[in-house]
Amino acid sequence: MILEGRILSPQGFVRGRLHFSERILAVEEAPVEGPYILPGFLDLHVHGGLGADAMEGKEAVLRMARFHLQHGTTGLLPTTVTAPPEAIEKALRGIAEAMAECEALLGAHLEGPFLSPKRLGAQPPFPQKPDPAWMEDLLARAPVRVVTLAPELPGALELVRLLAGRGVRVQLGHTAAGYEEALHALEAGAQGFTHLFNAMTPLHHRAPGVAGLALERGLWAELIPDGLHVHPAALRLALKSVPGLYFVTDAVAAAGMPDGVYPLGAQRVEKRGEGVWLGESLAGSTLTMDQALRKLVAFGLSLEEAARRLSTYPARYLGLKDRGEIAPGKRADLLVLGEDLRVEAVYLGGRRVAR
Repeated sequence: MILEGRILSPQGFVRGRLHFSERILAVEEAPVEGPYILPGFLDLHVHGGLGADAMEGKEAVLRMARFHLQHGTTGLLPTTVTAPPEAIEKALRGIAEAMAECEALLGAHLEGPFLSPKRLGAQPPFPQKPDPAWMEDLLARAPVRVVTLAPELPGALELVRLLAGRGVRVQLGHTAAGYEEALHALEAGAQGFTHLFNAMTPLHHRAPGVAGLALERGLWAELIPDGLHVHPAALRLALKSVPGLYFVTDAVAAAGMPDGVYPLGAQRVEKRGEGVWLGESLAGSTLTMDQALRKLVAFGLSLEEAARRLSTYPARYLGLKDRGEIAPGKRADLLVLGEDLRVEAVYLGGRRVAR
């Protein structure tokens, strides 16, 4: 197959023709006109969409994956919430079953249950103490790629070492830890920070907190660029401070749906306009990755940088060498955007799946 337009190559945008089948075959430079052609987005923190919640099992996971595919997300990690053990085990079973039917599903992100009771945010009230034996069981149920935990909990550092030794990315989030406690987790093998600035101890000049540690020493962090969770100025500060900053939606079942009440695990949250709320607290987002791209450009990022931080950066963070950029040999996970940066087509492994 061949697409013509402005192709985002590893060297930057080039005008030309993109030759591909399941994989990228060649990028042929030529003085052609046409749409933007980007690598597909990778969303490493997404709870749901189109009314479906990742905790609800296989069919819900497939429904949310198909919804986000329509918006350019060619790789995603369905993300769990804090819940009783049997509910988390059921969710992982559903994710594993769905992965057999949808190649856009890359594994699971366990957001909890090893979170601080003081910083749950909209998470259901079922935090657990770190349990290495149970974690081993969870790892056997589905390919867990990312785990968010609170490093100040008893036994958390042991769990960080276990997960890091298995190649799982450990992120600090939903935490009341101080700077030093969080630093110990980085030294034990934690690599990232979950929804930077949200549900963590903030930066203060005499108590830097987890946010301060991220800005000082963080190599990787995720951030929600919906304009509600983080002010654009704080987002731009994070870009200057965290080399591997990448963006996620943290979308919940309410994404793509009208205003109303929707599930977030055991919680019921309300979509009002562009926000999702539990009482007066934010509860995930309604964001899609194509909306995130447009918002980032509006916040002052170049289209090239915004696209890379939605595709190349998360691929590198997970160690996925076969995707995240348009180059010969890579998967043909592609996104075609019009001049208004709206989706015109999506390709997954060279197969057109949207528009």
